[in-house]
Amino acid sequence: MSSITRGTRIASQSLRLLPRNTLGLPLGRAAAAAAAKFGAATRPTHPSNLARSSFSAFSTTAASQSAAAMPQEAREYDPEIKDIASYVTKPIKSDLAFDTARWVFLDTLGCGLEGLRFKECTKLLGPVVPGTVVPNGTRVPGTDFVLDPVNGAFNIGAAIRWLDYNDCWLAAEWGHPSDNLGAILAVADWVNRTNKAGGKLAGGKIFTIRDVLEGMIKAHEIQGCLALLNSYNKVGLDHVVLVKVASAAVVSHLLGLSEKQISDAVTQAWVDGQSLRTYRHSPNTMSRKSWAAGDACQRAVNLALKVLKGEPGVPTVLSAPVWGFYDVLFKGKKFEFQRPYGSYVMENVLFKVSYPAEFHSQTAVEASQKIYHKLKELGKSAADIKNITCRTHEACIRIIDKQFKPMDNFADRDHCIQYMCSVMLVFGRLEATDYTDGGEAATSPLVESLRKRIKCVEDPQFTKDYHDPELRTISNALTVELNDGTVLDEVVVEAPLGHRLRREEAKPHILAKYKRHLEPHFSDSQVKELVQLGMDGKKLEATPVDEYVDKYVVKNSPFV
Repeated sequence: MSSITRGTRIASQSLRLLPRNTLGLPLGRAAAAAAAKFGAATRPTHPSNLARSSFSAFSTTAASQSAAAMPQEAREYDPEIKDIASYVTKPIKSDLAFDTARWVFLDTLGCGLEGLRFKECTKLLGPVVPGTVVPNGTRVPGTDFVLDPVNGAFNIGAAIRWLDYNDCWLAAEWGHPSDNLGAILAVADWVNRTNKAGGKLAGGKIFTIRDVLEGMIKAHEIQGCLALLNSYNKVGLDHVVLVKVASAAVVSHLLGLSEKQISDAVTQAWVDGQSLRTYRHSPNTMSRKSWAAGDACQRAVNLALKVLKGEPGVPTVLSAPVWGFYDVLFKGKKFEFQRPYGSYVMENVLFKVSYPAEFHSQTAVEASQKIYHKLKELGKSAADIKNITCRTHEACIRIIDKQFKPMDNFADRDHCIQYMCSVMLVFGRLEATDYTDGGEAATSPLVESLRKRIKCVEDPQFTKDYHDPELRTISNALTVELNDGTVLDEVVVEAPLGHRLRREEAKPHILAKYKRHLEPHFSDSQVKELVQLGMDGKKLEATPVDEYVDKYVVKNSPFV
């Protein structure tokens, strides 16, 4: 027997010994292992049956057969998917949620306008092809861009998130639920303009700002409830996956899709490639963290529009063995839920009022501001500080404790608790410009020296309070030792300004922040008009989205 014949016979025997699928074809070694693990059919098929079934099914000469997938029996969607789709179709009845959403809406738009003042942001905005104007397109506040809703969602979302200054939600996972406004506003604006021009999107609906606020409440709730007990960062995923899922659900409803189609869009968001957190952490910290939410909004709108055109979903995208989200990306764990979907998240959301700083540091920066004034009373300054101990919660240590890591760029600085506290202690302020390369704070030898003398230690009670649904505090406590041996009394701040426990105290500051962000873009009369409209809840809610957005159009902006 020749070596060629022996080799052929051995290969043939190996193939015969491999498990086979229901058509009798060899599965291959990797597939065989999976089949054994998950109970796939491995019974051999008689050669005569194989000839009648598999050969005809895979014939390359059957011209009448389509290349499309064969129709499948209807499959049940994962219950987590169905719950989201069912929730977004129901009205919100909480007056508190709507009132809070109005404040969030104004604050978020202001944050987007402030983001436009930074070239690193505006260089990413506008049409893909310069000069393109989309008929009945989405308008981008603070600019004169007229874009398709997919790119419009990116533009609005990127501007909103750029300075890390919009609202915040902290739980097992953290994030910024108002990021979803990028998708919601872009779609609602585009639908209105299209329908006023004779279109029939969403059944010819004309959305008002109340519809946008309701969409925000729902997006906040989906993102926030998925974050309460489930940590995506612990498996290396960025929290913007939740923006994509929440936005996909809400804009699908705005587009008039059925509950099943909303489920389809949500499954498409889960199956879409998820962002890694690597751009938020040393040594790869960079500006993508500032436009990642805009990217999530863009993807959500794109996927919803695909489903609008008839694209189906992936019913068991979460639970499918081996290939589902849980097995591939969540270490086999299913999501846990603390509460059903309602309006809890919007009612308890955190406003970032005082400082453009990562939220886990807000109370530490507030404590630093108190210490700054205490030092002035004593005739001392930051130069007299020997060291500082920051008693804090676990999430702060995991995300922004960067005592000895290099501060190479804006993204490093605004996610370093030591840097943010040091800037406040040295200059008595913390502003967005304090993060820029070459700025006074970024080049200060005292800031750099002081941040390396601030040590974070976890207080288990602070961590417990952080996760307590009745408290949800973000506590930090600073103890300062001076060069002469003096130890100042510890300064403790448990709930930042803008927390539910300090909401009424925060409202005048939120309004002042909004007004401050309007002023570089609009005349005094326009600022006054926008502020007055924003404070008149009923009038604001009744305003059509496109007419409201038109008030934010800026031609020949000095920033864009």
